[in-house]
Amino acid sequence: MGIKYRVKHLCISLGLMFTFIFTQGASANTNLEFHEVASTVMINSLKTQPQNSFLKQLYTRLFFVPIWIDEDSPSSFSKELFRLIKADKTLENSSKLYLDAVRLEQRAQEIYGSNGTLSQKVDLEFKISQLYKEYADYALYGSINWGAFQDRLYNLKAADINAAWVTYKPKFGPMSLIENAALSGSLSSLFTQAVPKEYRYKELRESLIRYLELQKNGGWAAVPLNGVLKPGEASDAVPLLRERLRITGDYGSCSSQAANTYDACLKEAIIHFQKRHGLDSEGVIGKETISAINTPIEKRIEQIRLNLDRIKWLHERNSKRHIMINIPAFTLFFEEDRALRQQMKVITGTKKNPTPVFSNTVQTIVLNPQWNVPKSIIQKEYIPKMLRSPNVLRKEKIEVYNGWGKDAAKVNPASVNWNAYRYSKTVPYRFAQTAGTHNALGKVKFLFPNEFSVYMHDTPTKSLFNRNVRAFSHGCIRLSQPIALLETFSTFNDTVDFDKSEQRLEGVDKEFLYLTEQVPVDVVYLTAYVDYDGVLQFRNDIYGYDKMQLQSFRKW
Repeated sequence: MGIKYRVKHLCISLGLMFTFIFTQGASANTNLEFHEVASTVMINSLKTQPQNSFLKQLYTRLFFVPIWIDEDSPSSFSKELFRLIKADKTLENSSKLYLDAVRLEQRAQEIYGSNGTLSQKVDLEFKISQLYKEYADYALYGSINWGAFQDRLYNLKAADINAAWVTYKPKFGPMSLIENAALSGSLSSLFTQAVPKEYRYKELRESLIRYLELQKNGGWAAVPLNGVLKPGEASDAVPLLRERLRITGDYGSCSSQAANTYDACLKEAIIHFQKRHGLDSEGVIGKETISAINTPIEKRIEQIRLNLDRIKWLHERNSKRHIMINIPAFTLFFEEDRALRQQMKVITGTKKNPTPVFSNTVQTIVLNPQWNVPKSIIQKEYIPKMLRSPNVLRKEKIEVYNGWGKDAAKVNPASVNWNAYRYSKTVPYRFAQTAGTHNALGKVKFLFPNEFSVYMHDTPTKSLFNRNVRAFSHGCIRLSQPIALLETFSTFNDTVDFDKSEQRLEGVDKEFLYLTEQVPVDVVYLTAYVDYDGVLQFRNDIYGYDKMQLQSFRKW
């Protein structure tokens, strides 16, 4: 055991003792004597515990100093923990965790109210530690079984789907949080420090609390509506639609005179609801809109909980600038000083070629890029196309080289037996699409080095941005406004001259712009989030990740 480790944990032990001294005043000496005796009992009680058990690890690191008990009453930490759990509005009163806290607090009152034995108090110490561990797991880690989810992603490889989700461990775990609390003397302040500060976690948590209150008040009833309802038409479902939309705040202060007619007030509310759910927002109530309206409140609560827990495992940036790409929302958000500076539509990977969830940093911008076609696309798409139509490469302005080096020679595609490489492990040729407006990468790409070879880029297929669901790429992120993003980077990077870049883009000569002010980028998968206007948003589970994660979602 190293010197730093010993010093740290000695400080923790002293911190606990000082906490007890300051909170107990004149009875501090008696409590210290009690703790010494209790420590001996704890050491003996934990001898048979496995080395990797939470209790054994916790008290070894705390030098077997009791955290939760004093001689005459539960400790201040213990009272703080009970208050935290009972005050947590995201915990339902019927949950096992909440009920365990209530029962254990009652048990503590019984023990101290009847001059309980030392053995009973030590047993209480251990039980409160287990309660703390359970609550800390809930608050810090959440309910997603990441190991089971990663196994499910791996199993997709059998269907030739290479899905990836990279997680980033939260700042605090149960052990480190209690250690820091021992040093600071406050448990609640450490839990507050541990709350994610980005991705509008706090606002989403408030939405969960609001939906839990709505659930207590009965939630909402399903609206019986079949077919399509358009503005101006009449239906017995109209009053029910108004009430349903009032419950979730979509129906504003607009006053309607027509009882059963789909009027302007209802249309405004429907469009607001449709935008909030990522649906076509023209005001026509069709199958998708009514399905979203009739999604039970229990499912929405589950969806919000799931995404809160995802945020706990995202990269905590705390940087001046930050790019977030939300896959299910098909949207890029550029933050500066925690405020939205820029937003644009994006195209992400198909379900067969999902965009990975991960983090990195934009380091380089490339003007007039070539597209080096990945081996998987050569084999799955271009070789079959070439076997059907030998002129396909010429039409798409793709050149073939006999290697990847600078001196690689150009090859006539007609001279190669492409059948031999359709299923081979390697393809010894490089396919490069020349620069220009025809190029699959468009005129600009933004590089953030990663193991997935994913980046942001322009695209010649602009019409796809008119679609509401935009999962069309092989995994990269296509930008609807790449030149606007280039201009944004130019405002804080001396190496990016926007006027000169625009001139360069009129031609086809490639240029690399190396950023002096690099920007973190996080590709996330949030099907429930709060936008920069404070509006709760829901999106469809395009890759099926909600379903996969909910299969092993922990119940508290």
